[in-house]
Amino acid sequence: MSRIYLVDDHAIMRDGLRVVLETAGHEVIGEAAGPTPALADLGRLMPDVVLLDLRLGQRSGFELLAELQRRALNLRVIVLTMSDQPRHVAEALRLGAWGYLLKGSASSEVLQAVETVAAGRRFLSPQAAEFAASVLTERDKPAEDALSPRERQILLMVAQGATSNAIGEALHLSPKSVDTYRSRLMKKLGLHDIAGVVKWALREGLISLDER
Repeated sequence: MSRIYLVDDHAIMRDGLRVVLETAGHEVIGEAAGPTPALADLGRLMPDVVLLDLRLGQRSGFELLAELQRRALNLRVIVLTMSDQPRHVAEALRLGAWGYLLKGSASSEVLQAVETVAAGRRFLSPQAAEFAASVLTERDKPAEDALSPRERQILLMVAQGATSNAIGEALHLSPKSVDTYRSRLMKKLGLHDIAGVVKWALREGLISLDER
């Protein structure tokens, strides 16, 4: 059976997942409500599978995916979220997620996803597979694809309204370094101000209005 780590900002959700997983014989070796405590654990614990929500209070699961990719930890992450936006599915896959399913899924489907990903195979729920196909078959966006994992991470935090100081504190970077990353990613995307970053992220479905 597999060693599982849970990342969700709702304790009741983590508790419910723990019961489902442990009843099926899996071991939940840790949990966190946000990206920062999760990162502190994941490099040390190296679970077989991570179950990750995209909405983590004022933070985002995309931040964690981008940081895992940047650190080359190669963990097998399954996104388990309420979001059925096609762009969210596509972005999660670009950032290295091994699976994607919705929180309305049955417990049996969650277990199937965990077992499939733990065995080294991808898992997309039928809805997520349809969403991904609708986006990934569109014309590629070279500028967007050129963003590094760190640039994607900072773009998302900027779009959510975080200041350079707040981003630097969360990512252990100086505000000057954050400003450099921000300028670089804006140049790659052809954006000229923070309002443009927010509009771009909204258009691409990476944030919603209630996250602002």
